[in-house]
Amino acid sequence: MNYPAPPWLPGGHLQTIYPATCIAKPKVAYRRERWATPDGDFIDVDFVDGKPGRPFIVLFHGLEGSSDSHYARALMAHLASLGWSGAVPHFRGCSGEMNQAPRFYHSGDAQEVDWVIRRLVAQGKKNTASKFYAAGVSLGGNALLRWLGESQHEADIVDAACAISAPLDLAGGGAALSRGLNMIYTRVFLQTLKPKCLQKLKQFPGLFDCDTMLRSRTLYEFDNIVTAPLHGYRNTDDYWHRASAKHVLNDITVRTLVLNARNDPFLPPHHLPATASRHVTLDYPAQGGHVGFAVGGPPGKIDWLPQRILGFLEAN
Repeated sequence: MNYPAPPWLPGGHLQTIYPATCIAKPKVAYRRERWATPDGDFIDVDFVDGKPGRPFIVLFHGLEGSSDSHYARALMAHLASLGWSGAVPHFRGCSGEMNQAPRFYHSGDAQEVDWVIRRLVAQGKKNTASKFYAAGVSLGGNALLRWLGESQHEADIVDAACAISAPLDLAGGGAALSRGLNMIYTRVFLQTLKPKCLQKLKQFPGLFDCDTMLRSRTLYEFDNIVTAPLHGYRNTDDYWHRASAKHVLNDITVRTLVLNARNDPFLPPHHLPATASRHVTLDYPAQGGHVGFAVGGPPGKIDWLPQRILGFLEAN
């Protein structure tokens, strides 16, 4: 299923920014559950309840995303129209309320993905659905791929999976986001990450150095003082290396789609892995931006990506 980029929306930046900010997001009737986590924290999970016997999809969102992100709304609205069920679990601190533990979330959060998926299975979602699928976008896609690769056959509780615009090489992507026009995206991320960090310091004074955090201007600097040490990594280099999904693509045993546009500003094409497990389909269209993939004439639609995801899942 080739992506037909609109002629009126040229280039990776426009294809990234326009769908996320200018195309109306479809309405979705979510039902929220709050789950207590094993470490004394909580996560909020937003559900779309479909018909029994239809497929179920869990979607892991991207950096500073949520169930309100354009890609989440587009996918969940499409599921609802088909009578399918779905869930969007929020990574720590992303549901509108600060989490309670001295941690946030990160690109290699395979343990969190594992806990969420197994909790859904324990709730009977797999038993009441004809198929049980997992998808992840950007950071959530990388974390999902890490789980699939680290778990190998233990991930067979998922019938198929999709990772969209995942930062497969975190060092390559981080370097790209630290220069030129791409600093726009970094500033957007830091505008929400830094206030969350100030809230976290009120909960846990001295958890990290406030002044150093506030001075950070790149994701490398931010991850070095916050993300890496809070989640068991020595520094940014250690985090970006150990958490990159590219290292586990050959270990995946579940049928998986890896979809990355070659003009994605977040990950230059020369960082895209050329090989993977025989169970993994690497799809690198020339255009699409970062989780963009708008189609049609102005003002455009964001329904191509849900169709691509469901098309792959149903075929596998």
